[in-house]
Amino acid sequence: MKVACWSGPRNISTAMMYAFGNREDFSAVDEPFYAAYLALTGRVHPMQAEILAAQPQDPAEVIATLTAPDATPHAYHKHMAQHMIPQIPRDWFGDMRHVFLIRHPARVVASFSVKYDNPELSEIGFVQQAELFEQVLMEGHDPVVIDSHDIRADPEGMLRALCDRLGLDWDPAMLSWEAGPKPHDGVWAAHWYNAVHGSTGFAGAEGEMPALTGEMAALAEAALPAYQALAACRLRP
Repeated sequence: MKVACWSGPRNISTAMMYAFGNREDFSAVDEPFYAAYLALTGRVHPMQAEILAAQPQDPAEVIATLTAPDATPHAYHKHMAQHMIPQIPRDWFGDMRHVFLIRHPARVVASFSVKYDNPELSEIGFVQQAELFEQVLMEGHDPVVIDSHDIRADPEGMLRALCDRLGLDWDPAMLSWEAGPKPHDGVWAAHWYNAVHGSTGFAGAEGEMPALTGEMAALAEAALPAYQALAACRLRP
């Protein structure tokens, strides 16, 4: 089985990759279309040169790698939904089981804006997540939606439920991992992964919703309808 997990930034997407990557029957891939996305859009991100040098910039080459046989029985692909721009083909989706990892936009915006100046709606993934969900649903691929808020409140319960939906045996190794970098980390980990490198498992339940003002409040509000549409379909705790 190949699991394509579609998230946006500043979610628990890296922790989820660590959880699946900690299983002996899974390998993991970190944001495989990042370099292709930067090359095709011309966007400037932290560690731009390193990312472009570390990954294929041709989407066809990335797709060939993702769909090739794996050394392990299963593979987990951590994707950023905003990377799936129109220039990147989607005819490989049928080879995957699709999971959509969502988080309330106010929390995403509050976290993302600390490390990335003036984010736009197209850069936080919500609209793309909703569009990708509709595509894979219409194509009959049985997508699963899971909310990071629910995972942090009950990691074992939610991950057991996710494994059940995917037809996987439960593995308690998903609940904890060793601190520090992982072999499957992308080269950008030095900029983005400080907190998760210090972790040995999922963080505890989230606190109060952050209070946003001005442009950041407007950005979260613009993303809210896409989040709510997916949240209505989420795997329940």
